[in-house]
Amino acid sequence: MSGPLRTSVRKPRGRVRPELVYLGWQHAPTLTELGPMPAPPAEAKLDEVSADWIRAQRRVQARLDRPARLACAVAGAVAAAAAVCWQAGVMPAWAGLTLTVTGVCLAARFARQLIRTSRALRVQIQSEYQRVARIRAVQQARHLDLAEAHAQACRDWQRLSAAQRREPRWYPATVPVEVSRLDLAGGTASGWSALLTMIGSTRLAVGGAMTVLDMTEGTVATDLIAVARHLGIDPLVFVLPADLPALSLGSELDSEQLAEALALTAAAEPDGESDPVRDAALLTEVMAVLGPDATMHQVIAALRVLAQLGGPRPQHGADPLTGEQMTRLTAIWGRGSAHLGVERAWQLQTRLRVLAPLGSSPARMASSQLRVAWPDRGATPSAAMMLGRYLVAACTQTLRQAPVSQPWLQSMCVLGAERLPANMIDQLCDAAEGAGAGLLLGYRSIPPRVRERLGRGNAAVAFMRLGNAEDARAAAEQIGTEYRFVVSQLTDTIGASVTHTAGDTYSSTVGCADSASQAVTESRTVGRSRGHGHSRTAGLAPLAESGSVSRDASTSTAASDSRSVSEGINVGTSWGASTSAALGVSGSLAGSVQRSRELLIEPHELQHLPHTAVVVCQHSPAGRQVLLADANPAIMTLPTATLSRLPDPAARQHRPLGSRP
Repeated sequence: MSGPLRTSVRKPRGRVRPELVYLGWQHAPTLTELGPMPAPPAEAKLDEVSADWIRAQRRVQARLDRPARLACAVAGAVAAAAAVCWQAGVMPAWAGLTLTVTGVCLAARFARQLIRTSRALRVQIQSEYQRVARIRAVQQARHLDLAEAHAQACRDWQRLSAAQRREPRWYPATVPVEVSRLDLAGGTASGWSALLTMIGSTRLAVGGAMTVLDMTEGTVATDLIAVARHLGIDPLVFVLPADLPALSLGSELDSEQLAEALALTAAAEPDGESDPVRDAALLTEVMAVLGPDATMHQVIAALRVLAQLGGPRPQHGADPLTGEQMTRLTAIWGRGSAHLGVERAWQLQTRLRVLAPLGSSPARMASSQLRVAWPDRGATPSAAMMLGRYLVAACTQTLRQAPVSQPWLQSMCVLGAERLPANMIDQLCDAAEGAGAGLLLGYRSIPPRVRERLGRGNAAVAFMRLGNAEDARAAAEQIGTEYRFVVSQLTDTIGASVTHTAGDTYSSTVGCADSASQAVTESRTVGRSRGHGHSRTAGLAPLAESGSVSRDASTSTAASDSRSVSEGINVGTSWGASTSAALGVSGSLAGSVQRSRELLIEPHELQHLPHTAVVVCQHSPAGRQVLLADANPAIMTLPTATLSRLPDPAARQHRPLGSRP
């Protein structure tokens, strides 16, 4: 990967934004599908005069001309025969002459008819040739139009294809600088190198400073160093322990801070045998005796003196300590405490003696944006462990004393952090967050103490290839699960029931009824009427007077009497039997749906990730986000890569093809 970076470095489109931490690249396929190049139009099929049609026309014309041709032949034969007979004297002259002239005339008439029909056939065939020629001209013109349209479509396709090749399809995968820490779990040396180069190159490009502590002994920062030199930055590289004399880390700390850093470095694993507080107090007393300008070689010598109390004194001139200092050191232990301190002093000098050359000749004091330190592969494992712990402890104390800066303006990468004690990791995280520095912790494996610290606090978690099955399972659980609706059970019930009912009924009824009725009716009617009338008329006629009186009276009487007597006896008997049968069949089919939790990424997939693939989990106001990115920094050299953020799909649909976001 370092080869392409050094030989073909291309400035990507867009600019690096200081408020983002660039982790890798996301591939976004283009939304415009061009398809294959337009196919050329089919070969033009020009019409031609059919030879079969011409033969058919000639055959039809021959059939139509057959009577005339036969008549012409007969007339010619008759004329010839008549002429021969006339000349031979067999036939009279007038008869021969008449037949000859008549035959010649008829033969000429039919011959003229044959010539006329033959000429009409030739004209018809010529007309057909002309018609086909006009059709061929139209077909050729249409084919030329199609060819021109195809050429234009090919030019448009080539233009769009070139624009599509320039269309950005690689967008950066980022986290905001508000995320103070990035926990990286898993990965290989090449994968870590790619991710470190991606993060470091972008932070250096915006003017930030980075410190890389590589405890993996794998020279992971080699590509980052090459990129920094290409950017015009002269990095400070320390390969320990060979470069310990030039390393000035910790020289700016006071005695108490340096003593605490050394005590934390020499502290063993939490087994109850070491007390960093007591060790820091002892180292503080030693430095107070040695003075403010004490070197690490003098501190180790003082611890050796304390550890060899009661033994032979070193020869004069062979020890960097003066006599007064040795006297004061021997007075540190009180009565009854020497046997307790000698053993601890021996352990301290045993663990810290690898740091004796530290800062003895600080010739490389120039500051740089990039500082890299890693233990040499030739160092012993215990020496490499002590060197790495001291680097982390000294950086922790330095961060505690540093002023608060802008987020990720100062960043630190600790690779192989699974080798550090848990309390050292916690102190480093607290110091980096307090100083506003960005922190990258890389863990090759996920032991229990690392598992419980992944993503703690304001941190994002990144996972690379995890070959171990237990680590992959832990990473899949850390990434999380999601709910899906699945069919959990299916119930099928079929039942049948048969019902049979039988019964009989018998009833007998006897009844008697009597009835009597009597009715008497009497009616009487009396009527009387009376009338009186009188009239008189006066006028020119003689007086007349008339009068009338009428009386009428009537009386009627009617009486009736009726009686009826009825008597009846009713007798009834009934008997019945009933039978009923019923058959019932019922069936039911029921399905229930419940929520099931499934892993977003299966452990098997984490074990087979590409070397530069990284799965990033972060929390945003929109919720948890899980994205897959490629940390290969060489992607930025592609013409389809851009440093601009990935736009929304809706915005990309309305953006013209080939335009820059």
